[in-house]
Amino acid sequence: MKRIVIFASGSGSNAENLIKFFHNSDNASVIQVLTNNPHAKVLERCKKLKVSGLSFNRIAFSKSEDVLNILKASQPDLIVLAGFLWKFPEFILKEFENKVINIHPALLPKYGGKGMYGQFVHEAVVANKETETGITIHYVNENYDEGAIIFQAKCEVEPSDSAEDVAKKIHKLEMEHFPKMVQQLLN
Repeated sequence: MKRIVIFASGSGSNAENLIKFFHNSDNASVIQVLTNNPHAKVLERCKKLKVSGLSFNRIAFSKSEDVLNILKASQPDLIVLAGFLWKFPEFILKEFENKVINIHPALLPKYGGKGMYGQFVHEAVVANKETETGITIHYVNENYDEGAIIFQAKCEVEPSDSAEDVAKKIHKLEMEHFPKMVQQLLN
C-alpha cells in the first residue's frame, strides 16, 4: 500500500478531496496531514475523515528535524503540498528527493513565486486580462514554484470574469485532476 502525506495551510478542500479519492483504494491511502496553522480548517476535516492531523511551528519545520523525523517515521511514498504556503526546507527535500509535489493555481511559470498563492494569483490573472489560466502540478525544489512541471490543465478566462469566478474555475480543475495525477505518480 502506497503512503501519502499531505501538507496544507488552510481550509483543506484539496486535502479532503485526496483523502476521499484514496479512501477505498487498494493501492494507496492518505496516512497523515501536516499543517503549519494550528487553526486551519484542514484539521477539522481530518478529524471528520479519521485521518491523523498534526500542526507544527516554523522551528519544528525548518530549524530542527522534528517534521523530518515525523516524515521518516511515516515513510511516505509521496508528499503532496495542497495549499501549503511555506517554502520547503532543502534538508527535507534531499531526504525525499522527487517525492514532493505541489499544486499551483496558475499556468507556471506565469504567476508563480513568493506571495503568489490563492486569491493573489486570481487577482493578477484578471488584472492582466489573461484569456486563459489553469493549474500546474509540479515537483518541489528549493525555489517557490520552480520545480519540474508534471501536469497542467487550462480553462478560459472571460473578459467579464472576476477573481472569484476564476477561483471557482481553478477549484473545479483541482478537484478533477489532482487526485488522478497523484494516483498516476504513485503507479
